[in-house]
Amino acid sequence: MKLSYKERINNVKPVVVVSRCLGFEACRYNGQMDGCNLVDKLNDYVEFITVCPEVQIGLDTPREAIRIVKEDELSPVKLVQHVTERELSTEMVEFGEKFLKDLPKVDGFLLKSKSPSCGIKEVKIYKSIQKGSSSVKGKGLFGDLVINKFPSAAIEDDGRVKNYNIRQHFLTKLYIIKNFRVIEESMLIEDLVEFHSTNKLLLMSYNQKQLKILGRIIGSHGELTAKQVYEEYAINLNLALNKLPRYTSNINVLIKSMGYFSDKLTHREKEFILNTIEQYRESKIPFSVPLYVIKSNAIRFEEKNLINQTFFEPYPLQLDNVTDSGKGLDK
Repeated sequence: MKLSYKERINNVKPVVVVSRCLGFEACRYNGQMDGCNLVDKLNDYVEFITVCPEVQIGLDTPREAIRIVKEDELSPVKLVQHVTERELSTEMVEFGEKFLKDLPKVDGFLLKSKSPSCGIKEVKIYKSIQKGSSSVKGKGLFGDLVINKFPSAAIEDDGRVKNYNIRQHFLTKLYIIKNFRVIEESMLIEDLVEFHSTNKLLLMSYNQKQLKILGRIIGSHGELTAKQVYEEYAINLNLALNKLPRYTSNINVLIKSMGYFSDKLTHREKEFILNTIEQYRESKIPFSVPLYVIKSNAIRFEEKNLINQTFFEPYPLQLDNVTDSGKGLDK
């Protein structure tokens, strides 16, 4: 019996490449292992592929620390062991390119923050190998390769995902990309129509302009081959998910959703919902609170057009946790 769209996407787990030191092996330069709450939570929900570029290019554990050096604007970026001054740039790039080329289809990367190999942001790039040298911020060598070769993937580090909004964006993108990968294998237009329909409110919260473009792409399926439609859709889906949704966009979608059942509410119920949304606007409560209020009313009034929207549950609820640093809410 043919599985439904929902059954097929629910039967496949996201595939995530993760830094091995984040709970899998004590392979950091100092011989230690770091913990990551999100990695712990994801263990039952994703398929992990672990990587430690430094160990996999032949370095021992523990080992001399490595650093990225770029002497001036015209100089190449070098990966150097601080004490021995051994340069490892070629080995790291060759390993990274082969490792990433040999990967199966992956949906995301969760890498070690600030690492000279895995880091994707805030990595210190020194002006020289000498002690006390000044530095600027950039990406690690392996992390840079990941970003360049997987522009559509959900990519974050263990430091940034401590923040609720960044973590929510990572998980949302991870599951949307995974779901698209599943339907892309068969390239059925009816699957893409359902994908677009169930993600409509979510995409509206991310980027209304791209939502309209995506709708037009689906509408053009009579003029293009299924492969062309999927290719165009994939490009614009990536553009739509490129940045975290602004809180104002979330509020617009919440109010639009409320419109589906507002005529069935009492004055006090409307007042309560609008007040809850206002508290979110004023950063007094997290987004999950008004989202839950709207969803509970959608269920109460059996609004099927709302209940199936990924906007209300883009990833398994068990992965949600509103405890975080509270910093960098829209970055």
